[in-house]
Amino acid sequence: MTDPASRLPGTARDGRLSYAIFQLARAHRAHASAMLREMNLHPGQELLLMQLFDRDGQTQSELLDSVGLDHSTVSKSLRRMQEAGLLVREPAAYDRRVMIVHLTDKGRAMREPIEAMWRSLEEISVRDLTPEQIEAFTEAAFAIERSVRDTGREALPHA
Repeated sequence: MTDPASRLPGTARDGRLSYAIFQLARAHRAHASAMLREMNLHPGQELLLMQLFDRDGQTQSELLDSVGLDHSTVSKSLRRMQEAGLLVREPAAYDRRVMIVHLTDKGRAMREPIEAMWRSLEEISVRDLTPEQIEAFTEAAFAIERSVRDTGREALPHA
């Protein structure tokens, strides 16, 4: 098998880490997507379910904030999930414009398959890493994520 660094396009030579992150994210997402398809889920829906497993009865806005996806993506995902019988959305008693999201029995039954999927994905991902490498990578990945996220916030116009 070819060394991934040898496939690095010349234009990415000054962005080796960013290119590696892109390749990693793409491969990881593709594998996770295939696993999710086996459960009749679309990517991102498992993240919404995981939030609801931890705290059922959240508002649509709370879910939006917790998963970090845009409003239209979350709204479309929740609609699909409701059509699939995984959850229900009901207007809040205190404000009919606010939608409260609750899992159905079918949605709650997805907890174990999703936990198993994440365990399997983790085993695949860390197969060739030592515990020390796993810890160092995890810390570095979160530091990079914070840096990118914070830089994105700094670039936004301030009101």
